[in-house]
Amino acid sequence: MASVLEDPILIRPFKGHKAAVSGVDFSPTTTALASSSLDRFLMIWNLKPQSRAFRFVGHVEAVTSVQFSPDGHLVASASQDRTVRLWIPCVHGESSALKAHTAPVRSVNFSHDGQFLVTASNDKSIKVWSVHRQRLLFSLSQHTHWVRCAKFSPDGRLIASCSEDKTVKIWDAANKICIDSFTDYEGFANYVDFNPSGTCVVSAGSNHTVKLWDIRMNKLLQHYRVHRGGVNCVSFHPSGNYLITASTDGTLKIMDLLEGRLIYTLHGHKGPVLSVAFSKGGEKFASGGADAQVLLWKTNFDSFNYKEVLKQHRRRIHTDDPPHLLDIYPRSPHPHDGQSQSIEIDPSFDVTDTQTLDPPVVDISSSVYFSSPWDSGEMCGSDKLADACMTGAQQTGQAGIIDQHKETGNSRTRGIRDFPAMEDSPGSVNWQRA
Repeated sequence: MASVLEDPILIRPFKGHKAAVSGVDFSPTTTALASSSLDRFLMIWNLKPQSRAFRFVGHVEAVTSVQFSPDGHLVASASQDRTVRLWIPCVHGESSALKAHTAPVRSVNFSHDGQFLVTASNDKSIKVWSVHRQRLLFSLSQHTHWVRCAKFSPDGRLIASCSEDKTVKIWDAANKICIDSFTDYEGFANYVDFNPSGTCVVSAGSNHTVKLWDIRMNKLLQHYRVHRGGVNCVSFHPSGNYLITASTDGTLKIMDLLEGRLIYTLHGHKGPVLSVAFSKGGEKFASGGADAQVLLWKTNFDSFNYKEVLKQHRRRIHTDDPPHLLDIYPRSPHPHDGQSQSIEIDPSFDVTDTQTLDPPVVDISSSVYFSSPWDSGEMCGSDKLADACMTGAQQTGQAGIIDQHKETGNSRTRGIRDFPAMEDSPGSVNWQRA
């Protein structure tokens, strides 16, 4: 049964990118938000008020995807420059480039234990990497066209991928084989993901559709036709009961999966919406668009209800009970068309925070040096970066980020350029290694 709802609210926009925002992801503690952009930069926004944002400079072409590791100590990014980068999200800008793809990389995703990465590329391959060793483990190469997206299942045993060859494939990660394939003859999927219980996958279609498949029964459960343009990204609420979609038609839509219906249509971006993600607790979601904006929204779901459901999903992952088709999404797969009634929300008329200025932005250049947090014992993480943002916003003077190391008589400086401080937080920053 769905929770009692109140309308979602736009908390605030973030402006700092200079081109379309291709990806968004929250830190595990929801204290920071990462975004990737076609402007070649990765940004991390501190969600506390009057705080600085950080722009990470390292990729030489558009950044297509971004994700925090499950513990928040690393950020992974994918780029059209054919590389994947692992960043330590702190002011030193340490990163490591993973190179094996021979064409632009479309997506990057951590396994839920944080030990592995899966990437998808225009070279028609899916690659799985060791995070700790920072090396390629194996490739999956049965797609016959560009691979748009690849995701681990919650238990890490499966990988879902979608390609412009019009297939969605399910892979056995341990045995490195394709165990199932769904074909959509009307169009290809731009995005694919598992629901929180790992029993279903959702695909976001270039043909304006959203499809939910039960991978245990190899059956289409739900089929939504509620957008007027291609669907670029989707995100499950942690309960698995709600799904939010981002579309080229300029809207976000929220579906109630238990009822099988569209409940909200959200406006706010000027142009196509390219990315969307719920926070790990489900209390917020963020969206990124071709208008170079990141929008932060507050959700409206009863926290008690979805946390109870999440416990049930976790139990389901670790048990071997026989599958039941109707235990998650009991609705039929008939198309839910655009005539469905939904509540229209246009935040241009009612924005929670209209006075907060855009945060000052600190540029952090990538260091050629990278030591994994496991080896160095130094876990910067998103929380320390957020604290650094707050400290910088509250101090006064000339901003700068300088970290020098003496190695065999040589010194090294990393990430020294900063934008001028803004009027709402005229501050100086003197960053020191923790």
